[in-house]
Order: sequence, then C-alpha cells, then structure tokens
Amino acid sequence: MRTGHPADPAAIALDTVDLADPELYASGDPHTVWHAMRERAPVHRQTLPDGRSFWSVTTYRDVNDVLRDHTRYTSERGTLLSVLGSADPAGGLMMAASDPPAHTALREPLSKAMSARALARWRPRIRDLVLRLLAPLADGPLDLAEAAASFPMAFTGALMGLPEADWARLARLTTMAVAPQDPAFQEGGGHTTLLSAHHELFRYFAQRVREVSADPGDDLTGFLVRMRANGRPLRQDELVYNCYSLLLGANVTTPHALAGTVLALMENPDQYRRLLAEPQLVPSAVEEGLRWSSPANHFLRHTVRDTEQHGVRIPRGDAVVAWLGSANRDASVFPDPYRFAVDRTPNRHVAFGFGPHYCVGAPLARIALGIMLEEIVRHVAEFRPAGPVRHLGSNFVAGISSLPVTAVLRDGMRDALAAHGPLPRPEVLA
Repeated sequence: MRTGHPADPAAIALDTVDLADPELYASGDPHTVWHAMRERAPVHRQTLPDGRSFWSVTTYRDVNDVLRDHTRYTSERGTLLSVLGSADPAGGLMMAASDPPAHTALREPLSKAMSARALARWRPRIRDLVLRLLAPLADGPLDLAEAAASFPMAFTGALMGLPEADWARLARLTTMAVAPQDPAFQEGGGHTTLLSAHHELFRYFAQRVREVSADPGDDLTGFLVRMRANGRPLRQDELVYNCYSLLLGANVTTPHALAGTVLALMENPDQYRRLLAEPQLVPSAVEEGLRWSSPANHFLRHTVRDTEQHGVRIPRGDAVVAWLGSANRDASVFPDPYRFAVDRTPNRHVAFGFGPHYCVGAPLARIALGIMLEEIVRHVAEFRPAGPVRHLGSNFVAGISSLPVTAVLRDGMRDALAAHGPLPRPEVLA
C-alpha cells in the first residue's frame, strides 16, 4: 500500500470505505482513509455486506487504549479481522488470543527465552544469512521482497528446531494464512486458501510437537514442551497454537519491514545519503522503518462490557479494530508523520503493538533488521528500482510481495558480496 503523503482527506466518503477489503492495501491508499478518520471520525463503525460489523480506532491514543486495556477489550474472541463474526478456536489457548492472567503465565517464561540477551548467540548466523540474501546484487537485479520472504524462516526455523526441508512450505503457508485473497498465494479461492493453510500448519505442528515431546531439545519448540504455565505443562493444543503463532509472527513482520524500509530509502535518497554518512543512525533508522512500514496492520478486540471510546459508546460484545498503520502516522505524536526520517527521535511507534500483547518476538526482529541495515550501509551506495513494486493483498499484513532492485555497490564491495552463496530462490524452495 502507499506509504507517502495522503491525498485530500476531505474527499473521502467515509460511509463507503471498506477497511476490510484486501484490495485497498494491494493497490489503494489506506493512509488517506485513516487520515480522514483521525480528523473526522476517530471511532468509526463499518458494516459489511453480509451484516457483520466492526468499529475502527485510528488515533495513536485510541489504538493504545484498546490494545492496553484487557478489562474492556478482550483478545479471546480473536485478534484478526479474518475471524470476525466467528469464535476463535485458539481463544484462551494461544498467547496472542488470551488475556491476563492466562496470557501472563504464557508470556513471562517465553519472554526470557526470546530476550535480546538470550538471542545474542544467533547474531553470526543472521549476519551470514543477510550477506547471502544480498549476494545476488553483485551480479545484477534482485527482487528484494521475494528474497526477504525466505530470510526469517532461515533463522526462525533453526531457532524452533524445524527441519530445513520444511522451511519453504512453512514460509508459504504463513503468507497464505495472512493474505488468502492475494492471487500469488491462493491455492483455490480465498476462503479455501485460508482453511487449507490453517489445516496444514496445525497438522504440521501437532506432529512436530509429538516428536519433540519424546525428547525435547534446546530449541524453542523444546522450550515450549518443557515450559510450565501456572505450574503445569502446556497441553497439546496449546503447544500447537503457540508454535503456529511464533512462526506466523516472525514470517509476517521481518521481511515486510525490510522491504518497506528499502523502498522508503529509495524514495528518500537524501535519507539514505545521511545514513551512509552517519552509520551510527542505523538503530534509529530501523525504528523509523518499522514505523513507516507497520507490517502488522491491525489487531482485533471485542468489548467486554458497554464502554466509551473517544466519546463514542460501543456496546458490549462489539468488534473493535485498532489500526496500527494509522496510529503510526498520527501527527499529535509524530511531527511531520509523512516524512521518512532516519534520525527521528523520539519514535514511540506501535509497529509491535502495545500493552500486554507487545510482540514477544520484537527483540529478534530488531536484531535481524539491525544487522540487515548495517550490511546494506556497508555494501550498497545506492538502490535503484528495476521493475514495478507489488503490494500484498492483505488487510492484516502491510507487505510488499515484489520489489525488484539493482544496487550501485560501494568501492571494493562487489567481490566481498559475490563471495557469499545466495539464499535459495523462493520458487526453488517451494
């Protein structure tokens, strides 16, 4: 989806807007819609043609309120628009779809295993993968979005102890699960794609958990098997849902944040020149890339009781969608929000969510993105477009599925990159 300055928000007829439509994000301009909503209807109700409805909150403050307060907004009825109107079978079982205290019992031990300190030993492997991803730039064009799609699986798969032969299919299945309407990832119709992706993923992890339970290793899946929540081991269904959630989170955030950041640097060459001159800005550039791209586009909640948000009464049981991509362009928090600035500070973005459900994988994503941007700055003097950009057809993931680029490499860097074997191409992996 477009991430630059929006068109005139006054021209938007809010009663005709469909924020659930994946095509809006594939080829439209949701930022213009969100800008209009923040200005004119910060709490907005939409009814779909089939009668289902949901409220949208679009300001930074309202998004944070909804994501923070589980006493008013529950996660246990589902966290994505794809489950709107139906009960989420993972409710209360998967960390992402549970409320405290059950959520806390799952999160606390997992947060320790996923801390930056615990993950430090993975830095050399991630750096090697980054160099292999960038290696084709030594010879010509590279579709950076396609290459990035296989990047997180190469370290998350190892972290979880998943066989390498399974990585390609798992990466595709997670995209099918979040973008079932995107033609590039459909296997059958959209609904069929979603069901088949979930069925295959859950069946895979059920088998994997049975195998690991016999002899838990020191990988993340083994950690979950050994873990205790409120003094008891996790049940089979809890293990399956949480393995699925961890893999999904890794595969839908890092590649799209990477592609979105590189696209922003190409569209704002002055900012890339600044980064080249001041590589110490890499950490703040990573945060700005996360704010700018906001890969996790929304989270769904349901009201626990009649409540009021921004002066609007929302009845008990209604669905409420917090739009993270909108909150990250709120001018009351981010001065000049439609300017990509590698030195932006402070940068209190909500790309990883907010409150109790703040992404448990955020440290891993930051490590991977930081190493990636360090190596890009070290090797690449300039990125140039080599073909049209294609955005993912998904209302959940603000993603890029195709980003062809060529690179002008820095002096002496061509041979250094060429020495690294490239990552397997996604179509070969599939």
